[in-house]
Amino acid sequence: MLKYAIIFLVISMIAGAMGFFNVSAVARRISFVLFGIFIALAALVLLFFVLLGHATGSAALLSSVVFT
Repeated sequence: MLKYAIIFLVISMIAGAMGFFNVSAVARRISFVLFGIFIALAALVLLFFVLLGHATGSAALLSSVVFT
């Protein structure tokens, strides 16, 4: 998902440089939405692992996931 957000951001920059401002605006909006979804999912996964580590009483699970 992050890959597609970056692709749409590059498309937006190229379209803006070429004067296609409507295409640029649409690609930028798609890029922002995809990046927002990526950040939300990443935060949920991190929260899940933090809560899982607290529930099991094992900090080793969290450290192995975060630092690997």
